[in-house]
Amino acid sequence: MKAPTQLSAPYEVAFTLGSRRLLTIEREVVTLAFSLQDIFHGRVPAVPQLTSVEGLRVLSAPTSAEARLREVMPGFLIGARETYERSYIEMSGTYETYLARFSGKTRSTLRRKRRKFEEADGGTLDLRSYRTPDEIERFLHLAQPLSRLTYQARLLDAGLPEDEQARTAMYGLAEADRLRAFLLFLHGEPVAYLYLPIERDTLIYAHLGYDPRHAGLSPGTVLQMAALEQLFAERRFRYFDFTEGDGAHKAQFRTASVPCASFLMLRPSVANGALLASLAAFDRMVAGAKSMVTRTGAETRVRRALKA
Repeated sequence: MKAPTQLSAPYEVAFTLGSRRLLTIEREVVTLAFSLQDIFHGRVPAVPQLTSVEGLRVLSAPTSAEARLREVMPGFLIGARETYERSYIEMSGTYETYLARFSGKTRSTLRRKRRKFEEADGGTLDLRSYRTPDEIERFLHLAQPLSRLTYQARLLDAGLPEDEQARTAMYGLAEADRLRAFLLFLHGEPVAYLYLPIERDTLIYAHLGYDPRHAGLSPGTVLQMAALEQLFAERRFRYFDFTEGDGAHKAQFRTASVPCASFLMLRPSVANGALLASLAAFDRMVAGAKSMVTRTGAETRVRRALKA
């Protein structure tokens, strides 16, 4: 059964090389996102009625759900596919139990990174947490300028949102005690942030960023572990959901994962068919070039050039 019409938004279909967007083409779509609970229970969210929009942007669909979506939307073109493991942390135990899942070598590395950061800041870890509306206002005042420095904001347009509608939504989450946010400070200045909305018993990994000038101190890793220690201590949460997408950070900290895919489902048309075919051809070309670069041993130099 289809749900009532939902609000649409322009989505940029991106032709990317590394972390750089070379070209974007917009399509007006409605987002259909699978929650972790949807995946666990085999549910497909109600598909919204589509009027003047081009289709759906599907996020984190498990393999079994794609066939059901094809049945509901026969003839729609599928493309811009990204397959990955949707990572999450099972939080029913203690922080110590969670740490015990890592190898001894990894635990030692994590302790060393934290100690190195503490030593750089005079011997203590200055981690501050935010959850009430007043606290979130202070968090945004400090975190948004920091977010603009991160590669997520500069290259991926994925920094902390700054529009008034987003800010109002954040205050609403805080008022309902459905938000946790953290800042890690160095010499009194914020260098990393973590922003986590809450859905029932699940923390949603929405935004993480750090000042690239301090990358050598691993502020993202230090913040992640210090925040998890506090969150486990609340004994309120069952899952920490890293949501869609791959990444070394997610793979390192997860306790489990489930195969998923994100993709577009667009109305059949010449323009949409050409767009998805062009994107697929471009991605094959990039994958071929990446394979060649890896074989020749030039991968590190190319990555540095793309981030410059």
